[in-house]
Amino acid sequence: MKILVVGANGKIGKHLVSLIQKNDNLEAKAMIRNKEQASFFEDLGAEISIVDLEQDIDAIANAAEGVDAIVFTAGSGGHTGKDKTIMVDLDGAVKTIEAAKVADVKRFIMISSFDTSREAIQEAASSFAPYVAAKHYADEWLKNSDLDYTIIHPGLLTNDKGTGQVELGSDVERGEVPREDIASVIAASLENDTTIGKEFQVVSGTKPIKEALDSLN
Repeated sequence: MKILVVGANGKIGKHLVSLIQKNDNLEAKAMIRNKEQASFFEDLGAEISIVDLEQDIDAIANAAEGVDAIVFTAGSGGHTGKDKTIMVDLDGAVKTIEAAKVADVKRFIMISSFDTSREAIQEAASSFAPYVAAKHYADEWLKNSDLDYTIIHPGLLTNDKGTGQVELGSDVERGEVPREDIASVIAASLENDTTIGKEFQVVSGTKPIKEALDSLN
């Protein structure tokens, strides 16, 4: 299975491409913003596509040609303003969903925010609300598509080493989770059809990732 990782140069993206390249059943295509980011992925033997998410749908669709699945793990980052949040976390996600349709790629995994409900938007601090709203509408767009989607809602992301053990479900208590474990959840979800049509929150826990995914209702 060949996977286009959108936002490959992010921390989760790098972990994910590394995991995919170590898996005999998977192959990564890293979508990055500029060639200066390429060396990490070249060293892993991953294919590279240089596309900025602010380009048009056709540019993203061209990157998606010939892949079996797309993982959207891009984000504008906390240091950018509301304009980048709209252009990357919302419009970039929507364009990638539409590009998947153009390229005839059915499988799509979205990395979202922990809680993107309408209530979460209303309750978020004013500086964080645009980000939650962007993720909310991107998630809704994906759910209303005809794609075989999975939406993953990580807890508070850390750079700790992954443990391979998580708690996941439709409503779990807020907590931390290493980015490396989120990458492992994504990789396992790609090989587990139980996750199609599902969205779930993920924090660190005591259940092995494969077992946790197999228990999804």
